[in-house]
Amino acid sequence: MTYGITGNITKPQIWEPVAELTTWLLERGLGVCLHRDLASGLMERGLIDASVCASQATDELAAHSDLLLSFGGDGSLLRTAHASDDATTPILGVNMGRLGFLTKVEVQELYGAIESIEAGAYELEDRMTLDVSVDGIVLKDLGLASWALNDVVVDKSGTTSMIAVEAFVDDAPLNTYWADGLIVSTPTGSTAYALSVGGPILAPGTECISVSPIAPHTLTARPIVLPCDSELRLHVSTRGHPVAFAVDGVSTLLDAEDTTVRIRRSDHVVRLVTFPDRDYFSTIRDKLKWGQSGVF
Repeated sequence: MTYGITGNITKPQIWEPVAELTTWLLERGLGVCLHRDLASGLMERGLIDASVCASQATDELAAHSDLLLSFGGDGSLLRTAHASDDATTPILGVNMGRLGFLTKVEVQELYGAIESIEAGAYELEDRMTLDVSVDGIVLKDLGLASWALNDVVVDKSGTTSMIAVEAFVDDAPLNTYWADGLIVSTPTGSTAYALSVGGPILAPGTECISVSPIAPHTLTARPIVLPCDSELRLHVSTRGHPVAFAVDGVSTLLDAEDTTVRIRRSDHVVRLVTFPDRDYFSTIRDKLKWGQSGVF
């Protein structure tokens, strides 16, 4: 198996573990590809021989790898997934962040995880994504993806004024949210921004979409869970100021006074590597400290 290695190169702690792993893989005759920026950093620091870095470096990691190793946090894994775009190359997240709901192993567990992979003792989990479009705007031109693994967010920007988000589900009126914004999330993204505003935790495989208001003006505006085959249309109105719009944490400002966003399930899936002894609920219990005495 060929392992493609990428990660968050702004984290100083990434370099030595990646260098050690690369050497370990090559010594065992396993295939290695390095994202070109990562390879350059390793070479500049003298951690790996320049000839090795040059021969293993590539800008198209997913195309040359059987499995991707993403070093960092959940944000790094999201960037890895989007860099792979339409490829379904499996991704294993190696946690170097804080919570890390998507990153399945810690650095010290990685070698054992790779041995399990080589022995076939792993599973692949397909995560649904959301197709997103904005009327009259090409998202790619703004540096945004057209699909989201975690969430799509509309938010107020540069003002204390609320925005109005009129929501329709399959053309049926749902609600007009007077709020700071709205988060539309997949089950994968339910433990991200949506969780912080009181949204529900959705287990992978439930295949649904959650809609969670950010600081709503009315207490009756609550998160709602929709069937995954629903199409959600959001008509966003402001008081003459731009609205912030984000897809998987990458944001821009939309200058239109009236903006229409359309969100539905995408055909694209992101394939994550999991292990039989690391089920979703053990991750939740560990990350959220559920069931631990002294934790309130």
